Amino acid sequence: MLMEKENMTSGAFAESIGIQQSTLSHILNGRNKPSLDVIMKVHQKYSSIDLEWLLYGNGNLNEQSQKSISMDFLPSLFDENAINTSNISAEKEYRKDMPLREADYNTKEPVKQEVKYIERPPRKITEIRIFFDDNTYETFRGEK
Repeated sequence: MLMEKENMTSGAFAESIGIQQSTLSHILNGRNKPSLDVIMKVHQKYSSIDLEWLLYGNGNLNEQSQKSISMDFLPSLFDENAINTSNISAEKEYRKDMPLREADYNTKEPVKQEVKYIERPPRKITEIRIFFDDNTYETFRGEK
């Protein structure tokens, strides 16, 4: 819809938002869904497009036609010079200070774990078999 509105080819549109033409082709053909990066590039280039429409398909193509409140009046959370638009002055909250309770520490005995090493008697070799490529083998027996 945006390409039709701007009267652009897919190649020109891909170049304008800074993505590969093949990426846009895959999106338009339904092979891939657009990534958040692609959506944000479209929104950065065409800021009049409603972001909710880009993300979810809700509302209208243009942001101004859907929203009655202009975003110019609402400060961003990240504005350096954010202005407090609230007319309500913050009143101090008066309350009785209560002393902190002392923490209840349960003095339990620490759990002691013991590791027992059980020595095994030394092992002795009882038999060794060597297999040869001619399907024969030899057996060697240890001392008893």
